Amino acid sequence: MSGPQLTLGVKLRDDARFDNFHGDRNAAAAQKLARLCGEGAQAPVVILCGDTDTGKSHLLQAACHQLDRQGGSAVCVSLEELMPLGPDALTGLEQHALVGLDDLDLIAGNTEWEEAVFHLYNRLTDCGHRLFISMLDTPGALPFGLQDLVSRLQHGLVIQLGIYRDADRLTILRARAEKRGLVMVDEVAAYILRRAPRKLADLLAILDRLDENSLRAQRKLTIPFVKSVMGW
Repeated sequence: MSGPQLTLGVKLRDDARFDNFHGDRNAAAAQKLARLCGEGAQAPVVILCGDTDTGKSHLLQAACHQLDRQGGSAVCVSLEELMPLGPDALTGLEQHALVGLDDLDLIAGNTEWEEAVFHLYNRLTDCGHRLFISMLDTPGALPFGLQDLVSRLQHGLVIQLGIYRDADRLTILRARAEKRGLVMVDEVAAYILRRAPRKLADLLAILDRLDENSLRAQRKLTIPFVKSVMGW
């Protein structure tokens, strides 16, 4: 792999693994995907479907991490980051045993990108390699123009992810806090959840802010401290 495709979107995230994918809502989906990463798994194409904020990107990265730890070559690319580089950025990815394409729905309706993904799909299958994809909905429900691509994708194994419940968001918040060395008691966690935006990304951004201020002030996470930092 050479050229501009190395500049964006291909680095595996160290914080995205199966063992730190928390919450009951999508636990079964995560376990299924982990099994599909095992040696001898018979699913060359896997599609993770779900709304934003359901953990698709985390699981796609986790799958690549697992294959990498098993001695295979894996790469995960963000279509959002890769699109400014043009479709040629996909050239050469077929050398990897597993390719993860995150947010494939972003290229729906873009003729050049659809054709590039179609050809990458064919090159991967010709090599006996695997393709894992994330998208908002099933292939047939998205506005892809290239029907040959839709047909290929519809042969993939679909894993559906659901929106996190409050109990899952609480579990994720506390797990992320613990990883940072922050002590977050039930009352503080519940207080944050009652006032935080619904999106998990926004909730974790609040945790970043609290962590930074806690370190600076050498203060524990208490409700008065959270109030003072967040202005609630």
